[in-house]
Amino acid sequence: MTDAAPGAALRGAVDLSALRNRSAPSQAAAPAAGGPAGSVPALVMDVTDETFGSALELSRTVPVVVDLWAEWCGPCKQLSPILEKVVTELGGRLVLAKVDVDANPQLAQAFRAQSIPMVVALVGGQPVPLFTGAVPEQQVREVFAQLLQLAAQNGVTGTLEVNGQAPAESDEPPLPPLHAEAFEAIEAGDYARAIGAYEKALAENPRDVDARAGLGQVRLLARVEGLDLQAARVAAAANPTDVDAQFRVADLDIAGGHVDDAFDRLLDLFAALPGDRRAPVRERLLELFALVGDADPRVIRARGSLASLLF
Repeated sequence: MTDAAPGAALRGAVDLSALRNRSAPSQAAAPAAGGPAGSVPALVMDVTDETFGSALELSRTVPVVVDLWAEWCGPCKQLSPILEKVVTELGGRLVLAKVDVDANPQLAQAFRAQSIPMVVALVGGQPVPLFTGAVPEQQVREVFAQLLQLAAQNGVTGTLEVNGQAPAESDEPPLPPLHAEAFEAIEAGDYARAIGAYEKALAENPRDVDARAGLGQVRLLARVEGLDLQAARVAAAANPTDVDAQFRVADLDIAGGHVDDAFDRLLDLFAALPGDRRAPVRERLLELFALVGDADPRVIRARGSLASLLF
């Protein structure tokens, strides 16, 4: 795996080697790759430190979304039903593995779950950071569309049935036309068209929360597409006050799940710049705050640091 931008390669963000062989996957949980992938008892399953090996093996056929949650976590209770709904609607192209971090400390440690809810994916046995915090349903759809695109690039294109029966068609109402256009564009990797669709949706309804969240997500995907993390870090180190160079690394860090690193980089840049050059840095920080989620502890900390620098 490499540190290339999302959609280009998988990321080695966490070390799952200690859990890989904890359990022998059953045939139902590890169907053969290629074509209709086989069947599972359900598209939403609970996994533990002991049974996680089955999820890893299953991810060689379909992407496995991992929801790290806890009973005491309020935002988890908001997000988990959304994840279950969207995974079910995708008709066996994804499965959802739910991990109670209190009951499964080894998995919590392996995924470095410093705050929850935390959502990652497994593709071909490798981890892919997705997002932390409770996010709107439309943003979940967009992230999953990008995940399916990434999985296809890595040869993971199976479809599962539930106990031998294809999942029932969803009776959910269709997406608004501009949201549907954006979703289709994301699946096709056409971020410019997706951005245009969301901008039109916001022009029609400035209070469209899902469109605003989707726009931020797609703009990030567009900015990091094709970037090389190593080259970006070298350029940023050589030019500590080059705003564009620092922005590129911060974007890559956010996309890779290194949220604190991204915020700290931009806060340091803000502090180093003269007053007349700070506005774009503040705007980018506010955009990334919204993307991660205002309730996330890392956002709260970084917002406080920004306020102290402003006043």
